[in-house]
Amino acid sequence: MKRVLVLLAISLPLFTPPAFGRVPELNIKALCEARSADAKRAHSTAGQTTAECEHDEEAAKQQLNTLWTSTSASTRDQCVSEARSLGTTSYLDLVTCIQMTDEIKSDEKKRTSSK
Repeated sequence: MKRVLVLLAISLPLFTPPAFGRVPELNIKALCEARSADAKRAHSTAGQTTAECEHDEEAAKQQLNTLWTSTSASTRDQCVSEARSLGTTSYLDLVTCIQMTDEIKSDEKKRTSSK
């Protein structure tokens, strides 16, 4: 029983819609270390250091904090769901997704209003 409760407590944030709260909390250090490890496995010499990755993710988190409240819940949910399903959840990915989705919606509104 205790094991089930622990598993539930760990997995619940994965299934809780982020739109009901704040910007998702990501472990930037672990994310950047995983990226670095992936680059090493792929024998890639190009790329960022872990410190540069962490700096960029922190900057993206600040930008996402600004965007989050002005972004529709459906867009936020869509971006978080897509990132999780692809296994690429990062603040940079979320900012990019929100910006691209907003741009697409804006372009669609322009096209429909000009008809």
